[in-house]
Amino acid sequence: MTDLSPSVAPTPGTAVSGKIAFQGEPGAYSHEACRRARPGMEAMPCATFEDTVEACRSGAADLAMLPVENSTYGRVADIHHLLPESGLHIVDETFVRVHISLLGVRGARLEDITEAMSHTVLLGQCRNFLRRHNIRTITGPDTAGSALMVAQAGERQRAALASPLAGEIYGLDSLAEQIEDRQNNTTRFLIMAREPDYARRPNRDGHGKMLTSFVFRVRNIPAALYKAMGGFATNGVNMTKLESYMVDGNFTATQFYADIEGHPEDPAVARALDELRYFTSVLTILGVYPADPLRAEQRAGR
Repeated sequence: MTDLSPSVAPTPGTAVSGKIAFQGEPGAYSHEACRRARPGMEAMPCATFEDTVEACRSGAADLAMLPVENSTYGRVADIHHLLPESGLHIVDETFVRVHISLLGVRGARLEDITEAMSHTVLLGQCRNFLRRHNIRTITGPDTAGSALMVAQAGERQRAALASPLAGEIYGLDSLAEQIEDRQNNTTRFLIMAREPDYARRPNRDGHGKMLTSFVFRVRNIPAALYKAMGGFATNGVNMTKLESYMVDGNFTATQFYADIEGHPEDPAVARALDELRYFTSVLTILGVYPADPLRAEQRAGR
């Protein structure tokens, strides 16, 4: 049974010291997410997602910032496998509008650019601009790492696709801004900690809507998934995400990741989770946390 005892959470707007780990070079969108969600913490760059998790797990960092999905590109590969195995807990989420800039060396012009480097995920988010300007793509290690490599190479024909923050850090000129195919291009990040926090707490705008994330495997009985999901429908619990993925490369072993609105202590959520447990062999709550304010904006169509 999950321990739902309250814990102490910082008041919105209060400075928080310590370190928050992220994957990538300084200037990455994950770095921007750290500055947005935890401006009082020192952002700690890590080479891989696994290194980011380990930094938090080992105590080298207090929190870890992990991207999980992008509104244009979809979910971030391997993250859903990493989350339940990490031993960490989701304590918050933050959304970052992904504004992509074409960054070149000092003095370069847009017409000079014949190739652009970035992470494969970002390359897929501005195909229209690249096609229109006949710019071929080069897959880089990550967004900010690509900006660093372009700055170090000093070649006028090569640009990086990265955040404006990366341009500032590495001394690159912005040759074109907000070139993403979709203006609502947004990445969702999860903030992970070594200890869970099930306290009801407001988001940075002071609102108190909570989310619960969990993974589960259904029992090997007919219509188990249908029956397991029925508890959420009959209890009026809104499920905002449900994704499946194979376990250990086995086609017959499927695990599901889900996000729902509400707190496990809410009567309707408690009933739905109790019904889910009846039809599952494994159920693990990954975290209970406040909803990012941008969720409400997206629902309102802004």
